[in-house]
Amino acid sequence: MIKDVKWYVGIDWATQSHCVCLLDAEGNQVGQRDFAHGGAGLAELCDWLLEKTQAAPGQIAAAIETPHGPVGEMLLERGFAVFAINPKQLDRFRDRFTVAGAKDDRRDAHVLGGSLRTDRAAFRELAADNPVTIELREWSRMADELKQERTRLANRLRQQLWRYYPQAAKLTDDVADDWFLALWQKVPTPESAAKASEKAIARILTAHRIRRLDAATALKTLRETPLLVAPGTTQAACAHIRSLAARLHLVNQQIKEAQQNLDRLCAQIEEEENASGQNLEQCDVTILRSWPGIGRINLATLLVEAAEPLRRRDYHALRALAGVAPVTRQSGKQRFVVRRLACNRRLQGAVHHWSRVAIQHDAAARQRYDALRRRGHGHARALRSVGDRLLCGLCATLKRKIPYDPGHNSAKTSAKA
Repeated sequence: MIKDVKWYVGIDWATQSHCVCLLDAEGNQVGQRDFAHGGAGLAELCDWLLEKTQAAPGQIAAAIETPHGPVGEMLLERGFAVFAINPKQLDRFRDRFTVAGAKDDRRDAHVLGGSLRTDRAAFRELAADNPVTIELREWSRMADELKQERTRLANRLRQQLWRYYPQAAKLTDDVADDWFLALWQKVPTPESAAKASEKAIARILTAHRIRRLDAATALKTLRETPLLVAPGTTQAACAHIRSLAARLHLVNQQIKEAQQNLDRLCAQIEEEENASGQNLEQCDVTILRSWPGIGRINLATLLVEAAEPLRRRDYHALRALAGVAPVTRQSGKQRFVVRRLACNRRLQGAVHHWSRVAIQHDAAARQRYDALRRRGHGHARALRSVGDRLLCGLCATLKRKIPYDPGHNSAKTSAKA
């Protein structure tokens, strides 16, 4: 935390303009203005703060709701201290300034600045991210969005096949795969499947390296008794599938590109850490890779969504951010422990899949999971507990700069279970 802050700024950002409120160390309002969003407007904002305060940028602390975006980045680049707060917390702070429920941009800016002055511990100080981390974060989120889009398109394609050609969907669980799309283009209807040759199907399977299915079996499945549909249904469904197939080909290509960039950027971060002079100590990326269940996607998600807790080796912040830390509600003789819902959804998903894969490949994680299940825990709750234990072990290995040791962690988990 910066100790020599003498001025406090609240910024209620928006798409067109940002409302800024400047307070002195005693909480008196010195000025309040709106600044247009854009390069000129944000530069004017910084110049106005420096002119009004006649202080160094490091002596001015700014509070915003969103921990990312051009407003915070501009302030960080100019040397200001920037702090972020959860919107729900800000809503609670607003009640201290008015109990009537009044809300507007000018009031929110004043609440932000005043709360930062009195309750700085409730805010999180921001720091400029590594450029590679920023790029990795974008590719990681793009990969996640592309997979969601692929699932949506695949569901729509399967629905169209169900209308007139359900036997085709029996060939695979993933109708969005490139080989299935190529096969459908060759035999888009039951009538075309009846005329297709086994050699033509075999060429498609060979070109896409499909070995779990042979041409004879594929043709036998496609030639099953077809549905009797109304005239025009087959043509309409085929037109719809052609549109979906074109988009799926593009999405599949973009997913491959995103995965290649994830590997490239993770390797670049690893090289930068190795070049920083850690000598015999292991870098963070190497340690993360050593844990069972952490692959390309989980590695990238942990690096970008939990960068600050990992950098501080802060286990408690990490488990809360990942949603594996339970929430205790106690009043008098009543005490409830419930699941944490306020968390980073992408990090929560990464830890869930990490735990799911870890119990399949790591004896210690599996032993912990089985013990929780015997005690009556459900599958999801047991996975959260396993994820909590994995995060604890991860922070320990990061602090000691050593990779994952199955023998050491198995003994440790057995003793605690």
